[in-house]
Amino acid sequence: MPHPDAAHLAFATEVAARAPEVVALTRRLMAVPSPNPPGDVRACAEEAAALVRELAPEAEVTLHATSPEVTNLVARIAGAGPGPLLAFNGHLDTYPVNEALPWTVDPLRGEARDGRLYGRGAADMKGGIAASMLAFALLARHRAAWRGEAVLTLAGDEESMGPLGTKWLLDHVPGLAGAGAVIIGDAGSPRVLRFGEKGFLWIEVEAAGTAAHGAHVHLGDNAIDRLRVALDAVSALRDLPVGAPPSVTAAIAAARAISEPLAGAGEARVLSAVTVNIGRIEGGTAPNLVPASARAACDIRLPVGVTCAEAEAALAGGLGSLPGVTWRVLRRFEPNHTDPAAAIVRRTHAAAEEVLGGTVAVNMRVGGSDARWFRMAGLPTVVYGPTPHNMGGADEWADIAELEAVARVHAIAALDFLAG
Repeated sequence: MPHPDAAHLAFATEVAARAPEVVALTRRLMAVPSPNPPGDVRACAEEAAALVRELAPEAEVTLHATSPEVTNLVARIAGAGPGPLLAFNGHLDTYPVNEALPWTVDPLRGEARDGRLYGRGAADMKGGIAASMLAFALLARHRAAWRGEAVLTLAGDEESMGPLGTKWLLDHVPGLAGAGAVIIGDAGSPRVLRFGEKGFLWIEVEAAGTAAHGAHVHLGDNAIDRLRVALDAVSALRDLPVGAPPSVTAAIAAARAISEPLAGAGEARVLSAVTVNIGRIEGGTAPNLVPASARAACDIRLPVGVTCAEAEAALAGGLGSLPGVTWRVLRRFEPNHTDPAAAIVRRTHAAAEEVLGGTVAVNMRVGGSDARWFRMAGLPTVVYGPTPHNMGGADEWADIAELEAVARVHAIAALDFLAG
């Protein structure tokens, strides 16, 4: 339904007219490579700063180097008076270009063809950054229509989990830790607004045994056999009880009809349970030798309703008494979510349905993103971006109509939140 407010309608009309600019903005960002590894985003940050200054000359733009390779961007604009702070956030780094892949387009020049924009970062996430940049610029043109402050934060280091990027910005940018809302254009689908994501534990499990000849197994202790028992204990985490808030459980169920055809059958089940992926196993030297050592790396994903401490306690209980077995946590992040009833969720959802002219689901996100840093700091955060195609592979592409829709939704949701 159209929004009754005249200022909203005038703004939405201008946003729709300028949305096609998102393609040229994305191509300018893609033209400056920022692959991670190695994670050098300095030149891309400089180009992003130049773009913001062109789009919104009145904005205050600063660059913040946090390592020899990582530079982050902050742009700020104030509204008509005191009010909340709304932040747009995105990451400048991409997957490596990898010219050895069978690209049919120049991955840095990019190419717009048949309604698609091709190039490294088109979907993840220079297209999403361009959408937020355009939204930010449009807010700058209509400062009299809203109160508070809009901040655009573009970070390096997301593909490396973000300590030098978004986490640094949260810790050092004045006012950001008190933001009233955050919008992130990371890859997803315009038909699904994401309000939370699963947490994770990455662990390494090691088993020690006693070497012997394979014909004399009675003289040895097989480390791989011990590891197999240990991995059964790790896999048992899939049965941990989940105490998710009813609002989260209901949202996952309500989103299923729209979200699963886009993300794959079984997404609702995965969002609601602990999952275990045994991603790497090493051990042994020859078929006729009893191995003295073996190890495995596992990716354990935690739904809202299971904490890292609970999962680690279960691991300690399952692995602690096994002979020759040790384990350690490589990386951990708690599951995180914003209340589906929060203002930024409602505003963005309404904007998405207005722009798309149909039903948009509100759901959790299976994968991780820099949104976790904001949510872990207590900031209401949504992720709304284009569908990724061939992400990390050859001919990565995003649908141009989706990029335009994302830009429109970011702008309208931000205006409505700041004017509300």
